Amino acid sequence: RAVREALTALHLDADIRPCPRGGSRFRAEAERIGGKAQFPLLHDPNTNTLMYESSDIVAYLFRTYANRDVPAPYQPGPVLPKMRMAASVLRGLRGLRARPSKAPAQPLELWSFEASPYARLVRERLTELEIPYVLHNVGKERWQDVGPAVLRLKPGPYRPIEGGKRAAHFARTGHMQVPYLEDPNTGVKMLESAAIIDYLENTYAR
Repeated sequence: RAVREALTALHLDADIRPCPRGGSRFRAEAERIGGKAQFPLLHDPNTNTLMYESSDIVAYLFRTYANRDVPAPYQPGPVLPKMRMAASVLRGLRGLRARPSKAPAQPLELWSFEASPYARLVRERLTELEIPYVLHNVGKERWQDVGPAVLRLKPGPYRPIEGGKRAAHFARTGHMQVPYLEDPNTGVKMLESAAIIDYLENTYAR
């Protein structure tokens, strides 16, 4: 989660290869290229970097893509890991273990940001089913973005910052709601976490 938080803060996209416990689709590949079955494992083809340890990865991301040290909210400490684990326990450890599934021919695409509790539900299911996906991070850019899509702090029509990732997503889809899933294998494009989860179950779960 620490790595996903940094990816959201930096508006970086990532190709996600889920490696839940008991998974067989990508764990062997991860062990082959990294030498051990430890996660998270980051491979950055832009710099030919391969690394473990979430704190090291977070520092690398801020240094490489923001040219700065890790901001205080993203620095490792004794409290945050426990809070993150507590959140997983409250969710019944969903997203931890693999379930039988059919592999898609092409990775799916998910528009999300780390703090969205609804996007978490979708990521959990994608991980359990070992479905690879492109994670498009469209984190909130200013206080006017705060709040759900239908009830933001700033009233009136939503207008994203010009030139940003949110503006590009809004121009392409006509909305700024997450999670938003596109499946190039079936042509499906959809909103709403419950509907997306039903779709994943009906399409890929065995």
